[in-house]
Amino acid sequence: MSYKHKKAKDGFNSQSMLSTISLCLLMSACSNDDMSTADKLLSEVKAAGLTGDPTAGRTLPSINDPKAQLGKKLFFTKGLGGDSDSACVSCHHPSLGGGDNLSLSIGVGAETPDLLGPGRFHDSTATNYDGGPTVPRNAPTTFNIALWDQVLFLDGRVESLGKTEGVNGDDDLGIRTPDSAFGVADPDAGANLSAAQSRFPVTSPEEMRGFTFEAGNPNDLLRIALEEKLTAFGGWDAEFTKAYGDATITYERIADAIGEYERSQVFINSPWKAFLEGNENAISELAKRGAMKFFRRIEDGGANCVSCHSGDFFTDEQFHVLATPQIGRGKGDNNGTLASDDFGRERETKDAADRYKFRTPTLLNVEVTGPWGHAGGYTTLTGMVRHMLNPEQAIANYDFGQLDPTIQAYDMLTNTQFALDQLALNRTSNVDGVHRNVVFTEFDVINLVEFLKTLTDPCVKDRACLAPWIPDAGDTNPDTLRVNAIDNTGSFL
Repeated sequence: MSYKHKKAKDGFNSQSMLSTISLCLLMSACSNDDMSTADKLLSEVKAAGLTGDPTAGRTLPSINDPKAQLGKKLFFTKGLGGDSDSACVSCHHPSLGGGDNLSLSIGVGAETPDLLGPGRFHDSTATNYDGGPTVPRNAPTTFNIALWDQVLFLDGRVESLGKTEGVNGDDDLGIRTPDSAFGVADPDAGANLSAAQSRFPVTSPEEMRGFTFEAGNPNDLLRIALEEKLTAFGGWDAEFTKAYGDATITYERIADAIGEYERSQVFINSPWKAFLEGNENAISELAKRGAMKFFRRIEDGGANCVSCHSGDFFTDEQFHVLATPQIGRGKGDNNGTLASDDFGRERETKDAADRYKFRTPTLLNVEVTGPWGHAGGYTTLTGMVRHMLNPEQAIANYDFGQLDPTIQAYDMLTNTQFALDQLALNRTSNVDGVHRNVVFTEFDVINLVEFLKTLTDPCVKDRACLAPWIPDAGDTNPDTLRVNAIDNTGSFL
């Protein structure tokens, strides 16, 4: 079957547009306007309580802590994969923005297990091979995971029941996980959301478990089998003793250590933070104009992005219908005649009102955490911004050429239209927090992208700065199964 792929209708060249804007600013004596824009912007964001520092008041681990060091080694070992061919890092490498720079991940059954990012493909001899990615959703970044207080995963299936601010789920009401009923605390969840999340990639056949290891057994028996597997290697005894005082290997400790490694990945020292702290030259005039568009209400000529991307962490941690492209295998949901859809939050709550809702992502370091959308449907930040300004228009002009040709996308327009219909219904019903279209110009798109880039901590683009979070030759390799990550050029990540 063949499918007609629509091409994007950008209608402009970004570089030439930037040059035009710069010339216009110079011609309008923008030095005076620079100060005016900065003053207005600072006044508005500080009135909203922004400081630029989302870590204030939090207790955060250092990458040099013994548990985080153990977690780093566990994060990089294929020994936690059922078939010893995938690891946590297979989908979440620091040099790839804490993700994998793929729209949809290839977990188990990769052609080259140590090749991460673009060029990682599903082996044609692997179980369930159909030519495309096996994982149905985009891999969220692990960067700044310690700053989430309410939910993890795109559908919130790991959820703090107390939702106490500043503690990453570590409060008295506990954490709900896929191992417990909705709204019920899982007694084995662990100390915080990060530890709770670390219990589940190993249970997914597509991500790490594989299709034969402990096949048919529940998650608790699978984790016991992984404890026994690591114990049998022998080399992990000394590592657990350093972190926990004795050599006992339990999955509770495994998840706790991985969680502490992830929680140490705090990258918030951005130009935007410097701007809020008093350096008005830390961000460009274009970025300041983009910030004004971002923070202002639609009625005041803004885009009201802040209604969902709120606070210094730039997320309300809530769920919204955005109708981003539904590509890939989906979650097997059926909205008519197809079984390649993904109902999002409804899969957890069982409430039809939550259909097609996904968690608001943080925008910190968003420049490096693409592709964007719950299924990675946009491979440029500009494309994602356009979608947020007008989803219907963006889908009508969607460029299928941006996707790797192996990705299953033939049902995209049908499935995404279901989500667009849900968005339209929510608008008609005036559902609280519903996404609204924004009137915008090409200047607005460029300015918004420039603002979003100011949320990037330079460390996440610097391999030397990221080195503490990546094992090197001096680190022990307890089971000799460490992922020696390379990219599609053969260079080490």
